[in-house]
Amino acid sequence: MDKIVFLDRDGTINQEVEYLHKPSDLVILPGVPDALKRLKEQGFRLVVVTNQAGVARGYYSEADVVRLHEYMNQLLSQSGAEIDHFFYCPHHPVHGLGAYKQSCHCRKPDIGMFEMAESCYQVDKCHSYMIGDKLLDTEAGHRYGVSSVLVGTGYGKELYSGLTEEEKQEAFDAYAKDLTAAAEWIINREGV
Repeated sequence: MDKIVFLDRDGTINQEVEYLHKPSDLVILPGVPDALKRLKEQGFRLVVVTNQAGVARGYYSEADVVRLHEYMNQLLSQSGAEIDHFFYCPHHPVHGLGAYKQSCHCRKPDIGMFEMAESCYQVDKCHSYMIGDKLLDTEAGHRYGVSSVLVGTGYGKELYSGLTEEEKQEAFDAYAKDLTAAAEWIINREGV
């Protein structure tokens, strides 16, 4: 069985940039390479699951998404922190154009991208996690059956401060100020 850390991309791994698709606009958040490397050293596979509505809206192509992911991995591999697999949803139910305008099973908070990962990995849900900066990320993780961590980078800090304690308990298993703290929480929880 594979221990997986599923990761949102924008606002979690890299700086939030509206409709990011150009490698020149990619900025990896501080501490992210070291956090990812630590998770890999503890035996976790790293799998990105990202909604890419910019494709649906016609702002950029699927080839642009693939190019950006390749570039991201070039940067991360310099620290031994490369992503094992990228999955993305190019659809949007309202603002999509042509074939991209659809309600799909892959768009978070639905779990299609997690299920796509099952074609590559035997996911050990008891020892797998979802990390993201939005509640739709943590909801997707819970729907899939893994523990979820909300990070305070991207939109996470603002979201966190606006929730009641009860809402926090329902929405995610842990809050971490950044990916470094999230990785620490996961490693401590696993007792590795």
